This record gives sequence, structure tokens and C-alpha cells, in this order.
Amino acid sequence: ACIYQQPALLPDLSVAENIALSLEPVSPFRIVRWKERRARAQQLLQRVGAAIDPDADVRELSMPEQQLVEIAKALGAGARLLIMDEPTASLTQKEVHLLLKVIRSLRSEGVGIIYISHRLEEIFEVADRVTVLRDGESVGTHSVSGMDEAGLIRMMVGREISMIYPPSESAPGKVVLSLERVSCGASGVKDVSFDVRAGEIFGLAGLVGAGRTELARVLFGITPADAGRITLCGQAVSVRNPREAVRQGIAYLPEDRRRHGVILEMAIAANMTMAIHSRLFPGAWLRTSAERLLAEQYIRDLAVKTPGAKAAVGTLSGGNQQKVALARWLATEPKVLILDEPTQGVDVGAKAEIHRIIRGLAAKGLAVVMISSDLPEILGMSDRIGVMRGGRLTSILESENADAHSVMAAALGQSHVAKGEVLA
Repeated sequence: ACIYQQPALLPDLSVAENIALSLEPVSPFRIVRWKERRARAQQLLQRVGAAIDPDADVRELSMPEQQLVEIAKALGAGARLLIMDEPTASLTQKEVHLLLKVIRSLRSEGVGIIYISHRLEEIFEVADRVTVLRDGESVGTHSVSGMDEAGLIRMMVGREISMIYPPSESAPGKVVLSLERVSCGASGVKDVSFDVRAGEIFGLAGLVGAGRTELARVLFGITPADAGRITLCGQAVSVRNPREAVRQGIAYLPEDRRRHGVILEMAIAANMTMAIHSRLFPGAWLRTSAERLLAEQYIRDLAVKTPGAKAAVGTLSGGNQQKVALARWLATEPKVLILDEPTQGVDVGAKAEIHRIIRGLAAKGLAVVMISSDLPEILGMSDRIGVMRGGRLTSILESENADAHSVMAAALGQSHVAKGEVLA
């Protein structure tokens, strides 16, 4: 059985029906035993630690929840060889630990596992041997016990990477974005208050379903706030839809880049300029030369590896697709940039490049809100860390006082207060 990086579920069927598709025999005269089907789905979901209703439609699930359904579906097949392609790319630390526990259990039962991942700590935690691929070729295979992280990175990127998380180079400036008791009944966001300053990276941590992506969608006007106050550069603003958000200077890079970040079949230049057509093409007159020049500038600035601006985005690697999606919103010249899982599913070299870009944007005065389920990334990149739970911002931690334990304690609702923490 194979678990793919991008969930391949049928959106109009329920969770139980999706799981049943690969487990139940096919026959035109077979009776569907709905109670058994639902119970089987519930059992598999519990095995991977997923609190998901088997009767829920897949289209209503978040990306991490869909990934957990895919994992449960594969486990139910009872395969003797299980191939996992970035299974934890969209999972939080708690879900990752549960999945790794399941993997160890399967290994003890004699199941062979091919585990594809860019998260090095997971490789060292569960793998017996590791094979590194670069540019489509095998670089080498080694016993994990005889490798260290630095050596593995050298094999992956062909060079040393000294700083995956570049340090902040300047102090934050004036408040750019301010939220006061912002709520949205439709998305479950409740009484969220925080400020983000110019040049600051404000990280948002939390478990799956904590409300981080929902808050980003509120700020971008996809599901507008129905209570509270949003202030941008000292002026109260009303963000009722994404068009108003862009006009106000808010940009949002969503977590699912293949569905919402880029259009794979279109050229790089068309993707990069999609959000600024009214500015780039006044009077609906297509100026392809202006579009090409702008795209080439971002290709240089963001170090996009491509044969040219006319290449289809679908021909690029995941890291370069993410750079194209980022360029689209940088072209709008935003004041606030919201990044939802910006390095999900990219290799360690591309991750370091994206971190360098984010830090550089902050150094130029951009206010950045970064959502990430990668705890080392949150700790390494954020100037301050907001932790969400149940749609609420439960605490804000200063980066110098935050560690993995304090972030996870806040995410789980435990009464642990770190030095420098502000409880909301």
C-alpha cells in the first residue's frame, strides 16, 4: 500500500466510504453493511489518533485530517509493504508522534516500510537504513546508526548548510497589524487578540484543528470576521473578501499549494502576475513583455530553478512551486504576509532557501504571520510565538524563552507557563 504526499481521496464521499473503497470486495450483488463499515473506519482512525467523524464528507476536512484518513486507509489494507511519501508533511507534533508509534508497531509485526521524508529527525527516529536521492540518482545508502544530521544534509544538498534558520537581523518596528477580540462564528475563531510589528515574524503554533488556518482565512476575508476589530497601520479596516484584503495590503499563501497556491498547467509568469492584473494590464490590454520582465525579476530574486518564465509550474519541484506562489503575493507589495505551512513537503535545501527569503522580507519591514506544524521551524524562525487551541489564542511566548515543551504544553492546554509567556 502507498500513502502519497497529496491526499487522493474522493471529496464527495464520507470518510468511512473512502476507507471502504480499498478494503471491501467489489461485487454488483454485495450488501453494504453500513454499521460494520463505520465501525471499521472508526477503529482505524483511532489507531492513528484521529478524532474524525467517519460520516463527515472528505471535502470538509483540513489537509492534515485528510492525510490521517489516507494513513488509516493504508493501515486497513493489511499490506506487507507500506510506502509512505511525506506522511507527516501536514501533521503537528502530536500526530507525528502517534504515527511514528504506529510505524514501530508495524515494523515489529514484520511489515516492510519505505519511509520518504525531508524531516531528518524522523529518519533518525524510525529508520534502520537511509538512501539519499539527489537529481533523480542514488547518492548512497547507509546505516542510520552510522550517520549524523550534518552528514545526511551534505548528501542531500551536496554542500554544507550552516543555518537552516537564519537569525533575526533587526529589531521590530511599529505595529502594522492589530487584532482585538476578533471572532468568526462560521470558522470557530474566538476572541483572538495580538499585534504584529514591521520586521517581525509572528509564529502561530497549535494542533490540527486548533484554528490557525481558520484565523488566516478570516484575516484574508475568505470567512470574514463577525466580531472584533482589525487595525492595519493604525487604521481600522473591514476585510469582507480577498479582493479587499489585497487592496488593504494583506497577502495569504495557503497551505495546499497545488490546489490553492499555483495553477500547475499555467506558465510561471502567468502565475506570478495573477494577483496584479489590474495594475499590470490597465484597460485590459495584455502587456506580455511587462509580465515577463516582472516574472524574470522574481525568478532571480527568489532563485527559482527553471528554464524560463514560460515554463509550466507543474514542471518545477515543490520548493520552486512554493517560490512561485510566494512571488504572486509579493508582487502585490503587501504590508502583511500570512504564510500557512510555507515549507511543507520541500527538501532541506529548499527549506533553508525559503527561510532565508522570509527572514529577508522581514528585514525589509514586512510584517509576517507564519503558521507551521514543524515545531523546530516555529522555534527557529519566530520572533514571538502565538499558540492556538480550540479557536482561541491561548498564549504568546517570546522566542528567547520558548522551547518545545512550553509550546506543546500551551497547545495541549496544560498549566505550564514559561518565563516571558503572556497568557490570553
